[in-house]
Amino acid sequence: MRITVRASIAALCLLSTLLVSAQPVLPMPQRGSFALVGDVPYGVADEPKFDRVIEAVNAAPRVRFVLHTGDIKGGSERCDDALLLRRFDQFQRFDKPFVLTPGDNDWTDCHRTNNGTYLPTERLDRLRGIFFPQPGVTSGGRKARVQTQAAQPGFATFVENTMWQFGGAVIGTIHVVGSNNNLAPWNQLDPGDSVATPRPDRIAEFEARQAAAVAWIDAIFDAANASNAAGVLLAMQANPVFELPASDPNRAGFNAVLSRITARAVAFRKPVVIAHGDSHYFRVDKPLRTATTSDGTQTLENVTRVENFGAQYVHWIEVNVNAQDPEVFRFEQRIIDANRFPR
Repeated sequence: MRITVRASIAALCLLSTLLVSAQPVLPMPQRGSFALVGDVPYGVADEPKFDRVIEAVNAAPRVRFVLHTGDIKGGSERCDDALLLRRFDQFQRFDKPFVLTPGDNDWTDCHRTNNGTYLPTERLDRLRGIFFPQPGVTSGGRKARVQTQAAQPGFATFVENTMWQFGGAVIGTIHVVGSNNNLAPWNQLDPGDSVATPRPDRIAEFEARQAAAVAWIDAIFDAANASNAAGVLLAMQANPVFELPASDPNRAGFNAVLSRITARAVAFRKPVVIAHGDSHYFRVDKPLRTATTSDGTQTLENVTRVENFGAQYVHWIEVNVNAQDPEVFRFEQRIIDANRFPR
């Protein structure tokens, strides 16, 4: 029976890859808006709710692509191939390009007993194989070309780090996840893994992906400068806990990324958006602070954070991008009436 199940999953993986590969690849659309989602669906019960999001996005006249900030499954759901394939297939119902940056629920936290006690790096490899079968090409009902970090020497693994131009801005994904960006121990797989005595393979993964993220941030801003882009939007899964001091151990996994974003945003001066999920709380604010020459630490005015709905709040955000708008990026919450909690 085990052989039959494995063979069936392998066949489903091959079929999904063939179906994605068979679609024509077109340039990424250049004007309009896009749909921002993340931290959904969290369990089978949320799948019908997310289907309503898909229907609404497909019917939105200005939306040109979908950006998912990761966590395609709940934190207590298993990380089996069958579930990953189920979610991949659901996302293909979007009739537009679909872009994903992975979340911690999708691989980092798969060491948990209720997730299947998987080796997280093995699940990351599998996730990449399912969701990024063609480096430099989105999935979704209408595939589109994007730039991928995998094309750069030394970063062939990082197919998920992508960028493209849209509405006069440069948009990019950087693979930064919750669970302190994988500094949280895999202690349900290996009780000996701890902050004091970390597994070498976990730390090696973190360091390699952090280096890739920092390099990709530079590449995104370099592309924006070279094209005289009006703005930059960076999408990642993790809430990098802006409010914590850099000395706090719970921010250790995000310090290098935040430091590089801060430096590049200060030099860029134009609007920069950090889009993320993780804490399931829709908000638009300005949480990034940096040192000034004479007034201590102050808010960095040209950087805005937008956090998408998520988990039990199954809605979406329409992001309008317009280089002629001084703010470049405008955010409109789109509430699905049928997904509201009964009052």
